[in-house]
Amino acid sequence: MEQFASDERIDLLRQKLLQRTRYICVCLEDIFQSQNASAALRTCEAFGIQDVHIIEDKNKYQINPMVVKGSVKWLTLHKYNSSAPSYDAVCHLKNQGYRIVATSPYGNNTALEDFDIAKGKTAIFFGTEYSGISDTVRKNADEFITIPMFGFVESFNISVSAAIILHHLTMKLRKSEISWQLNEDEQNQIMLQWLRATIRNSDKIIELYENSHKQNEKK
Repeated sequence: MEQFASDERIDLLRQKLLQRTRYICVCLEDIFQSQNASAALRTCEAFGIQDVHIIEDKNKYQINPMVVKGSVKWLTLHKYNSSAPSYDAVCHLKNQGYRIVATSPYGNNTALEDFDIAKGKTAIFFGTEYSGISDTVRKNADEFITIPMFGFVESFNISVSAAIILHHLTMKLRKSEISWQLNEDEQNQIMLQWLRATIRNSDKIIELYENSHKQNEKK
């Protein structure tokens, strides 16, 4: 696929891959406002978060193209829409070695500036606009994180919360000695994903390559 992109384009993609991380991932639970959903994706992409897990329970995840600005093609999206999507997401992420960190302005939470990013891979859960995280996430969370506030309002808009938290944690992560970058296999997989998303007729190119490869194996 790389032969169908310019050298400058390939160099740019490789530079961006070096800034990508799976040490932190984001999980958006039952977001129903397309503007919030899209702004959160754009924020994740901007801070180098590769994986976004989307829980569709009562609400289908809708994207506003005017807000997302094409950022979706650079992300790896994982959707959960079974009968128990929040539970499935929590179990999947725990099996992948992530600690479940729920965002909440209430209770005995860890303030953002005190959050220890070195404890291990972190999945940050953001809840629905009005009620926040679900009881399922609340019961299965390993830790809770909050953004200190000093005004009368009790919480930030979800897209604002995501921006504040991800800015703080990714900056802390990049200044640390933690091995947060993608490994070589991950970089290659995502490079292929990006090329397929940005090269015209990429599926047809891959189909032709696979057919040619099968024919060569028969000879």
